[in-house]
Amino acid sequence: MPVSKSAVGKPLRPARKDPPPADPTHEAGELAMGELAELLGYALKRAQLRVFEDFLHSVAPVQLTPAQFSVLLLLDANPGRNQTEIATTLGILRPNFVAMLDALESRGLCVRTRSPSDRRSHILMLTDKGRATLARAKKLVATQHEARLVELIGEDNRTALLAMLAKIAREF
Repeated sequence: MPVSKSAVGKPLRPARKDPPPADPTHEAGELAMGELAELLGYALKRAQLRVFEDFLHSVAPVQLTPAQFSVLLLLDANPGRNQTEIATTLGILRPNFVAMLDALESRGLCVRTRSPSDRRSHILMLTDKGRATLARAKKLVATQHEARLVELIGEDNRTALLAMLAKIAREF
């Protein structure tokens, strides 16, 4: 800390240090984020948490998680594929995926049957109830969740963000 001297050369009390400038990234009483605010991974995670929170609120009437919704979308687009292919495509660990399938199957949204070509494998199919639930969920996602995101960032930024995130997922 700098020390001032009096006119006769004797040291005075240490000079007062100015308070740090206000951090515009946080409100009074909140912790300063420091370097965290500049880390892409941290920003992505924080955004993901908020997006998932909004997703869950939007699809509350059909009681689906983002992962369950993703599974139903893939099953709809790829009927009869095996559970390993679906889990791998979505990056879901096998034990977690089996538990998720148990929950979806117990709700009557999908069925697992033994593959005729490989008895160790199960193929997955949406049920009629699963297709109806997915249709309702897709409508809720489009009219509420995605609509709010587009309203927040704009369609051009949405397109650019999807391209950037795809690049990270593909090349990183």
